[in-house]
Amino acid sequence: MVPLTEAWDSGASTRSAQERQDYANDIGDTRSLVAVSAWENRSKADQDPNQRLPTDPGAHCRYIGEWTVMKSRWGLSADPSEVTALTDLADSCQDARITY
Repeated sequence: MVPLTEAWDSGASTRSAQERQDYANDIGDTRSLVAVSAWENRSKADQDPNQRLPTDPGAHCRYIGEWTVMKSRWGLSADPSEVTALTDLADSCQDARITY
């Protein structure tokens, strides 16, 4: 869900090699990996929700929820523009709950 480069920039760079490997191969939470088209995956690259969202607007609330969970689960930081984007997007997600 959170690309490796984004994770690296958000704190994974300070983790041990084993912790980084565990993150890269995380299958302990169904939200870690989401099936998308090759085009969608390539267009996302290493961008955060401030820079790019899924092409389907109906997926935005799920996306930001899963993004937030993964960042929290792995203790990764979010820069101010990312927090602003997530907060602004969450305002349009009625009755959404983020569970860890």
